[in-house]
Amino acid sequence: MKPLVAIALLAPFAVLAQQPFRAETRLVIVNATVRNARGEPVTSLERAAFTVYENGKRQPITLFRRDDVPVSIGLLIDNSGSMRTLRSKVEAAALALARASNPQDEIFVLNFNDTARTDVPFTSATGVIEPGIGRVDSIGGTGLRDAIDLAQTYVAEHATRDRRVLLVITDGVDNASVVTTERIEKQAAQHDTVIYAVGLFGDGDRMKQGRHELDRLADRTGGIAYYPADIDSIGAVALEIARQIRNQYTIAYAPINQALDGTYRAIRVAVRAPERLTVRTRAGYRATPG
Repeated sequence: MKPLVAIALLAPFAVLAQQPFRAETRLVIVNATVRNARGEPVTSLERAAFTVYENGKRQPITLFRRDDVPVSIGLLIDNSGSMRTLRSKVEAAALALARASNPQDEIFVLNFNDTARTDVPFTSATGVIEPGIGRVDSIGGTGLRDAIDLAQTYVAEHATRDRRVLLVITDGVDNASVVTTERIEKQAAQHDTVIYAVGLFGDGDRMKQGRHELDRLADRTGGIAYYPADIDSIGAVALEIARQIRNQYTIAYAPINQALDGTYRAIRVAVRAPERLTVRTRAGYRATPG
C-alpha cells in the first residue's frame, strides 16, 4: 500500500478510518510534535486546538489521533572509519531506542560508509536487531545521502506502517554520495518520511557543514537534529527521540485543492492554547499521483 501524502485514497491510514468518505477523496496525514516553553512534550491537546493550513489556506481536519500509533523505523548508522572508537556507544544507543519503541513498531537497520547495505530487514524483535547493529567493521568514507536514498526506497517498498521515520547517526560530512539533498527531500515529501539525525561532530567548519545538512533534512521533513556534547550523551538523545516518536499527534485532512498536479504544497499547523507552544511537523508535500 502506498503511503499517505499526496496519494491517499479513501482512508489509507487504517487506524484512523472511522468515518465514510467518497472513494475519490484524497487525505493528507500530518504527524505533529508539540512542546511547551520548557521543551517538554505536550500530549493532552484536543482536536479543536489544532488548525492546519495548506499554502496558507485553512483546511478541514477530517481525522485526529493522539495515541501511540505504530511506526516503521529505519536506523541508519554511520560505519565509516572515523566511527571506529564511537561504535560501541552508538550501537548501545540504537538498541536502547529500539527497546523503547512501541512493541508494534517495525525496525530495520542500515549500516553505511562509502556504500550502504540493509543488515536487518523490518522486524519487531529486538533480539534480531542487536546482532545486525554490531556485525560490521568501521572503514571507508561517508555516503550519507546515498544511505538515506536507499533507506527511503526500502521503506517505500516494504513498510507496513503508515508512519515512517528514519534516524541517522553520523560523525562525518558526506564525502562519498552521488545522490543530492534535493532528491532526498523530494523522496521524503513523496513518501511522508520524517528524518531525525544525531550528529557527532567536533568544532569548526566541519561541524558547521555537517550541521547545515542535517538541520535542513530534519527541518524539511518534520524531524529534529541533535548534537550531543559528547558520545556519553548519545544514549539519552536516543531515548528522547523514541519518546518524541511515541508522543505525536496524527492529523488527517482532505485538501480543498484535490488536484494531483505535481505542485508542492506547504503545510503549517497552528495550536491554540493558554500557554505558548511550538509545533514541529513536515514542511509540505508534493501533489503527485504516485
